[in-house]
Amino acid sequence: MNGAIPGKWPYGAAQQRAGRTMDVTLHLGVHRTGSTTFQSYLRRNAQGFRNKGVGFWGPRRTRKGLFAGVLPVPGVASGRDLQRRAKGRVQLQLERSARSGIQTLVVSDENLIGSVRDNLRQHMLYPAIGDRMARFAHAFDGRINEIVLNVRSHDHYWASAASYGVCRGHALPTERALQAISESTRTWRDVIVDLSCAVPDAAIWVLPFEEFAGRPDAMFRASTGIDAPRDTAHEWLNRAPTVANLRDTLLERGIVPHFPQNDTERWQPFDDDQRAALREAYADDLHWLMAGADGTATLTEDPGRKRAGPIPSAGSQTRGHDRHDQQERNLAQSG
Repeated sequence: MNGAIPGKWPYGAAQQRAGRTMDVTLHLGVHRTGSTTFQSYLRRNAQGFRNKGVGFWGPRRTRKGLFAGVLPVPGVASGRDLQRRAKGRVQLQLERSARSGIQTLVVSDENLIGSVRDNLRQHMLYPAIGDRMARFAHAFDGRINEIVLNVRSHDHYWASAASYGVCRGHALPTERALQAISESTRTWRDVIVDLSCAVPDAAIWVLPFEEFAGRPDAMFRASTGIDAPRDTAHEWLNRAPTVANLRDTLLERGIVPHFPQNDTERWQPFDDDQRAALREAYADDLHWLMAGADGTATLTEDPGRKRAGPIPSAGSQTRGHDRHDQQERNLAQSG
């Protein structure tokens, strides 16, 4: 990898896999990056995609027992039996899709990697993604060819996640929690490395939210290399609530919040210093990705897009390593 951001999907990768009956692309998305909009787009265009040999498994299928048993359930003694059954169930469905003429299967479910609730509770990004995805990779029995992961600037991701959590009944994050999040050394880089270790034979493509937000057709092209119908619905589902929405939600619980933002704005719970730290972490992530991501993943963008927001500058040549190099030095000194 030469550090350049490819402008389009490298079709050569698909050609190298010629001979396989069906390619599997796992769209993990990431919460708060437009996954629900993407899945809605695929459902609305299912027949057209089917005519092109593209199949789709979304949450309406994956969350109705398809993956039951893949992840261990506390208190269940026959875990291995459940895992074997889960693997058999997934393999059966894969074979059925292949026999029906599907050449490319897109599986999209952001919950495979974890949950917003756990992220907020542990003040870090998807701490269990490695273990979880190793188990899902086992269920797919090595048939995952590509993985698509979305990333988003940390300050906006965490603000959106916190807003989502409040609307789902969770409490407002405390000052201590916000500080812990802003100081966390776990960034998208760590998430990607864990994912690469869990599914080492799959190519990982990283799509920035700032490039693809509200554009599921472009996301599909980047995920599969296949032409996609233009999105005419212009949906943007599960958007973060406005300050007015949050205030109404909290007032219904008897809580009188004090938000500095205007009612029509999105809530931003972090102060200026915290936001600066989170933006710096994202710039480091992008620098690392543009430099080749140590061979673990490839950053891609759509050249025809209108950005939802600016991607932070990667900065100087030394950036992208500051947090992680310091962490490694600390570990070396403590050892």
